[in-house]
Amino acid sequence: MSTKKKVLIGVALGVVLAAVVILNVAGKKEKAIEIQSEKVKRGDVVKTVTASGKIQPVTDVKISSNVSARIMKMTVKEGDKVKKGQLLVSLDRTIYEAAVNQAKAEVLRANSNVLSAKAGLLKSQQDFSRVKGLFDKALSSEAEMQSAQAALSTAQSQFEAAESQVQAAQAQLEQSLDNYSKTEIYSPIDGTVSQLSKEIGEIALGSQFSQDVIMVIANLADMEARVQVDENDVVSISMLDSAVIEVDALNDQKLKGQVSEIANSATVSAAGTQEEKTEFEVKIALLDNPITLRPGMSTTAEVTTDVKKNVVNVPIQCVTVREPDKLKRKEGVEKDAAMANDSGEFKANKDGVVEIVFVVENGVAVARAVKTGIQSESHIEVTEGLKEGDEVVVGPYRAISKLLENGSKVTVDNNKKKTRTEMSGEDDK
Repeated sequence: MSTKKKVLIGVALGVVLAAVVILNVAGKKEKAIEIQSEKVKRGDVVKTVTASGKIQPVTDVKISSNVSARIMKMTVKEGDKVKKGQLLVSLDRTIYEAAVNQAKAEVLRANSNVLSAKAGLLKSQQDFSRVKGLFDKALSSEAEMQSAQAALSTAQSQFEAAESQVQAAQAQLEQSLDNYSKTEIYSPIDGTVSQLSKEIGEIALGSQFSQDVIMVIANLADMEARVQVDENDVVSISMLDSAVIEVDALNDQKLKGQVSEIANSATVSAAGTQEEKTEFEVKIALLDNPITLRPGMSTTAEVTTDVKKNVVNVPIQCVTVREPDKLKRKEGVEKDAAMANDSGEFKANKDGVVEIVFVVENGVAVARAVKTGIQSESHIEVTEGLKEGDEVVVGPYRAISKLLENGSKVTVDNNKKKTRTEMSGEDDK
């Protein structure tokens, strides 16, 4: 083979090799990640806590009997309005009437005994005076004197005992009269009969230690929402926090309310299981009170716990986390386009990660360490790391949470913007 041919073949091989190298380099060129973005704005961020529960009257009284007897009469039915002092229930008073009559007779007998004892006392006093006079004149023996003294003491004791019996009989009469009066039950408040638990002919069991409820009287003009709040959320709720209450039965009507009471003790359900929940009851006074509200209606309350006015904020999904060693500047990216990890910009928190937002700069996604404040259902306050007008990556969720690196090339297509809910629920595949 001639020297000229060898040179031509070598040149051809060099061209082919160069072409292969160029193609490989081109093939390895980074593909830009498609994202959606928004400009950072200022606005209000409202932090809320949502909880569910029931509508209940602020004041409701369980009506029960203090004496045991059969119900002979009920003057109201469920739903009736009643006035304070109105007769509600009459019980069988036969045995209590008999007890009153017996107690009255016992008082009369005790008073008679007092009169008899008093007469005996007067006689003993007279006898003692007579014997003492004779004894002083030495006309009576010492034995007679001692006998008269003993008789007087006995008569005095009998009189005092008779008086005590009168007091006991009088107390028994008062107790019998009190029991007799309790056979009629009156309403302690103005309100509405919200529940009837017994009927005429049933026995009302009277007890000082437990209630056998006959009915419930409620003031339906003054209602409240009683909701169960998770232990992690209750610490952010304060007295007089405003709330918006939605009652399932009122077709999306929103009522205004205000926190009036926060329980100090927790309610634990499903204790010892994986479903165990620790909650605290929070009472919310209703500032609106539709006449259609009824005790026991299901409700959901949204309590406003904090408000920040005119602050820098971004959609919640913008904020993500990375480990510090995952935030090193990508090779070939200008330093002014992506901070180097060794600059000290990215410092891990107690969980070993950095809270960041990706900012779009010259077609590159730059990781920006941020500090955050309160958050609403859709937006989160950014206290450090961003300024108004910065362009931040808002989607897709998979790109923010996994794909993007510090310095990744991106293309912005805001025609494909999705709602926050759609982006949060996007599959990570």
